[in-house]
Amino acid sequence: MVQPEEQARLYPPRPELLPAAHVPSLPHYERLYQRSVEEPQEFWGDIAKEFYWKRQHPGPFLKYNFDVTKGKIFIEWMKGATTNICYNLLDRNVGEKKLGDKVAFYWEGNEPGDSMKITYSELLHKVCQFANVLRDQGVKKGDRISIYLPMILELVIAMLACARIGALHSVVFAGFSANSLCERILDCGCSLLITADAFYRGDKLVNLKQIADEALQKCKDKGSPLKKVIVVKHMGREEIAADGTCSKSPPLKRLCQDVQEKKAESPQRLHPKTPWNPGTDMWWHELMNGASTECEPEWCDAEDKLFILYTSGSTGKPKGVLHTVGGYMLYAATSFKYVFDYQPEDVYWCTADIGWITGHSYLTYGPLANGATSVLFEGVPTYPDIGRMWSIVDKYKVTKFYTAPTAIRLLMKHGEEPVKKHSRKSLKVLGTVGEPINPEAWLWYYRVVGEERCPIVDTFWQTETGGHMLTSLPAATPMKPGSATFPFFGVVPAIVNESGEELEGEAEGYLVFKQPWPGIMRTLYGNHQQFETTYFKKFPGYYVTGDGCRRDKDGYYWITGRIDDMLNVSGHLLSTAEVESALLGHAAVSEAAVVSHPHPLKGECLYCFVTLKDGHEFSKNLADELKKQVREKIGPIATPDYIQYAPSLPKTRSGKITRRILRKIAQNDRDVGDISTLANPGIINHLFNSRCDTKL
Repeated sequence: MVQPEEQARLYPPRPELLPAAHVPSLPHYERLYQRSVEEPQEFWGDIAKEFYWKRQHPGPFLKYNFDVTKGKIFIEWMKGATTNICYNLLDRNVGEKKLGDKVAFYWEGNEPGDSMKITYSELLHKVCQFANVLRDQGVKKGDRISIYLPMILELVIAMLACARIGALHSVVFAGFSANSLCERILDCGCSLLITADAFYRGDKLVNLKQIADEALQKCKDKGSPLKKVIVVKHMGREEIAADGTCSKSPPLKRLCQDVQEKKAESPQRLHPKTPWNPGTDMWWHELMNGASTECEPEWCDAEDKLFILYTSGSTGKPKGVLHTVGGYMLYAATSFKYVFDYQPEDVYWCTADIGWITGHSYLTYGPLANGATSVLFEGVPTYPDIGRMWSIVDKYKVTKFYTAPTAIRLLMKHGEEPVKKHSRKSLKVLGTVGEPINPEAWLWYYRVVGEERCPIVDTFWQTETGGHMLTSLPAATPMKPGSATFPFFGVVPAIVNESGEELEGEAEGYLVFKQPWPGIMRTLYGNHQQFETTYFKKFPGYYVTGDGCRRDKDGYYWITGRIDDMLNVSGHLLSTAEVESALLGHAAVSEAAVVSHPHPLKGECLYCFVTLKDGHEFSKNLADELKKQVREKIGPIATPDYIQYAPSLPKTRSGKITRRILRKIAQNDRDVGDISTLANPGIINHLFNSRCDTKL
């Protein structure tokens, strides 16, 4: 268990271990930061000069309104300037910067040994070819293209090809169901779908094309105009000859089976027959065969739409977050450069799926804008063994590593040995993303994975923000376990109370931002009113994150969880994240989730779910220990009323715990709604059947 004094300890930066070309010293950072918030137009204007613009902006560099009482909410950076983000990521790096022979991506397949690489020149040629394919299919500027692919190079190629011709990509995580894909296609009116035959995720075979076909039938029933599907032959890749034709005799390595999902023992892999609709379906490799490797980019306004990415909405209906070309490019590139202290010789690995914003900003756009070499991984951290991630780190000599607290806690559960059997000597910076990291996981990451020599950048941001908002900077800012540290350039945070009054000094309340940064979303696709209501109505004049936050005496920011994850127990506001952190401090607990439960006297009480580490059994004595630990860590008011053992917790395929469903279980309400996005829906009945006796 992490003691309070250890959690409050400042871990000093170690610049001697990290020769930093981009990351300034702390005083220099503070001067740069002040300039970025006091003179944003000059600060970002200087950064914009590092990129290619076909035409400079004719009017103001920045115009915006954050106050709903003064009119429509809008944000405009460099409106009237024209550029192309794909040109800046590829043509500029190949031509002006002479990086054509540099590796853009090392692709590591699900199976160890299944790998390839692609240089910047090769990537540019592939993107131009596919951009020409899209134009040949009638795709034009402003059209929406749905991309439903696993973590393969064609996913990056498809995204950049859309950006090259001014079409909007809407990437849908390949773990989502047919219903989820259909919902997203319909919402933004996609005209074409890009998918693959099938892929393996660990030892699980997913017939992606079959799921896509189910989604398209649902779309057709609801009047969707989508009538074209491009299919990547991923599982049958070795059947494709160099000229793009397909051999008639697939290798014996792939066995044909009419299955959607089936487990197979390595190295023998099952290859599903691909369902085919001649009227709509086209093979990627056949369309690419003979396509020109030259494609003139579509020159877009800085405020033209770049992509739509759907995120969970409080109503249960996903929200289509819309990002635009110019500001997003500047922010993704700059935050990647500084937060990871990017150096030309780095090999960078972000483990996030491109189906999420982290994969957009910090696996695709940010790294490529800096000419970086990245690892693109198709598999999962535990396949074929628990040391897979560290094996990949050693294989490619990864220097900068960015992953989620969920993954860290999963690996913690299996102890230090799978980590320490690998060298990891190449690592220089570690990062976390996706949710607040509890101090126990932070310290394990720092001590075991990074051997106390790698600074950790604990980043807070959202799909809506486009890039890092609160973060440490490696070798510059002292670290505290679990703290998101300081605001990034151009970001002006504030903590406000329920009345919208700003709180000074040490404070806890709602986290808001006072002025725009280039990467901020511009609207929710097709629903600007919801955009204004969700993010600006509660506190006029501020962007409202929806997160609770605490600022300590040193000025460090601590994310306490979503505001709707706050509990009011006997008039005391408690953070579920704080209680979960206390539970995770026990040696037996590997994961914890806390939700509210009605209480006749206190209004609400705490109902906790805990997953245990290997070798531990749940018992009344353990439950009592956990209650005591929370009481001692936070106070008597936070003592849980109920603690339920959970073999696993219901999670989305990105690894986020679905507390909405846990609240239903705690209250014995079996109307759990849509569970199609869950990775493990089968756990729900088990948790209902083993819930605590609450008299409900």
